[in-house]
Amino acid sequence: MTLGHVLSAQLDGTRDWTLRLLADLEGDDWVFQPAPGLAHPLWICGHLAASQNVLIHQRCLGRSLLDASFTAHYPIGEPVKSSAEHGYPDARHIRQVMDEVHRETLEAVRGLSDALLAEPAWGKDGAPHPHYRDKLGAVSHCARHEAFHAGQLALIRRLRGKPFLR
Repeated sequence: MTLGHVLSAQLDGTRDWTLRLLADLEGDDWVFQPAPGLAHPLWICGHLAASQNVLIHQRCLGRSLLDASFTAHYPIGEPVKSSAEHGYPDARHIRQVMDEVHRETLEAVRGLSDALLAEPAWGKDGAPHPHYRDKLGAVSHCARHEAFHAGQLALIRRLRGKPFLR
């Protein structure tokens, strides 16, 4: 088993958990924010697709799967707008994009050589990234990043009266 296969298994395992957390969301659950400016499931799903695109496809492979018309909805570092304040794509479309990017990501990561994974991966504007220094770090950060947001989804589920999942 190659390092790329191990990393893709980690990404897929994290995604399986995320999908379990999303499985019974319906209606207003998708746009529920625990407080103004905090993430809602609709934003989290779009953000996860955009982040996989950046961390794997842009940082490691030098190409993008998504265009700015999609990614512009999910900026980082600023308050998340409510669905009343912003015209997000619908949940079905976001989930389709999230699934497509994940499929492409798993295929790409399985094909990454150890030599490529050891190459530097830069952050925004070519500056060193604060969380990783090489492409291996970018890929492994992608799984940790999704796990962080899965925790947000778990909290939102509980706030919406959904059962605890294990």
